[in-house]
Amino acid sequence: MRRHLAAAATAAASLTLLLAPGVRAADAAAANPYERGPAPTRASVEALRGPYAVSETGVSALSVTGFGGGTVYYPTSTADGTFGAVVVSPGFTAYQSSIAWLGPRLASQGFVVFTIDTLTTLDQPDSRGRQLLAALDHLTQRSPVRNRIDASRLAVMGHSMGGGGALEAAKSRPSLKAAVPLTGWNTDKTWPEITTPTLVIGADGDTVAPVASHSEPFYESLPGSLDKAYLELNGATHFTPNTANTTIAKYGVAWLKRFVDDDTRYEQFLCPLPRPSLTIEEYRGSCPLGS
Repeated sequence: MRRHLAAAATAAASLTLLLAPGVRAADAAAANPYERGPAPTRASVEALRGPYAVSETGVSALSVTGFGGGTVYYPTSTADGTFGAVVVSPGFTAYQSSIAWLGPRLASQGFVVFTIDTLTTLDQPDSRGRQLLAALDHLTQRSPVRNRIDASRLAVMGHSMGGGGALEAAKSRPSLKAAVPLTGWNTDKTWPEITTPTLVIGADGDTVAPVASHSEPFYESLPGSLDKAYLELNGATHFTPNTANTTIAKYGVAWLKRFVDDDTRYEQFLCPLPRPSLTIEEYRGSCPLGS
């Protein structure tokens, strides 16, 4: 009898050990239902494509109001449920083609991404900010992929005046989860009203929007209590964000994952603060994040 009891106890213990990883995984999923994709590695965040296959659909300017149309990139599979969404604006005199590389790059990591054209190529940052928000509203309310999006998890990005527009959008809509201005330009240098976690990316060789008069004061003026970071690219220019760039992608993905998806698995790439390197001139930030 004692042998039977011992065998039963051993079997129960083995079953507990077998179940524990699944239980832990279930607990983790319950703790953060927004996590998407496998655990990240340096290789995965630097890769040209993430774990999701991507589809795309064009959006005609004639079918929308408040912005100039664009292209939506989205994970093809619906197995993981809904995704956060990001809208990206080009800069002064530019079209969506100038920031198109970000569409599949970000979408393959588990986001719905909308690269847009503006109403005119000469639109200023305040107008571009309103257009980013109009595009988000279209994406979540009227687009064919709206059912793939969690409308509570939205972010904005932009290059040059589009980066200035991303700051304008974050100021106007505090519910945004993240903002990423890329070599941003704006006549407004102070942003104490922003409560959206913001990653400011500048370039050491930028002569159009020099970091000393744009990206640096943007970053420094953000509230001290805010989750924020400043990444200055090394050996870069104002137009570096217009072509595929591993450093922009790596830290952009990590920032969006951390704050749009609340995925703390990506905090390893943001804290401790990255050190200067061949691609990073300087990095400042608030660590730990989310405190």
